[in-house]
Amino acid sequence: MTAYLLAFNATRQAPIAAKVEKADTPAARSQGLLGRESLAQDEALWIVPCPMIHTFFMRFPIDVLFLDRDLRVRRVIENLPPWRLSPWVWAARSALELKGGVLGGSVRVGDSLEMRPA
Repeated sequence: MTAYLLAFNATRQAPIAAKVEKADTPAARSQGLLGRESLAQDEALWIVPCPMIHTFFMRFPIDVLFLDRDLRVRRVIENLPPWRLSPWVWAARSALELKGGVLGGSVRVGDSLEMRPA
């Protein structure tokens, strides 16, 4: 059984995703979102460590938050289509991948996030 986390924007006092899976092993990071048809509005994948991502072989666009060690947002990419590479985000320690369009400008660079038990 997967233990999910809640991604919460502490700066704006708003939840981001209620069902976050953490990918912190080489196998889980390599698999990422590959093979999935889509993500639900409240689902996300938190990849640790991860300073850049790709969407090769994916079937849907994603929103991506690159986070530093303190879970501060260092870069926001919305609606990254399949078959793309993100830039390398030097300050990033992790990446939170969500369904494309979910963020809608609600998270900004500099916001502080929390990962809470769901």
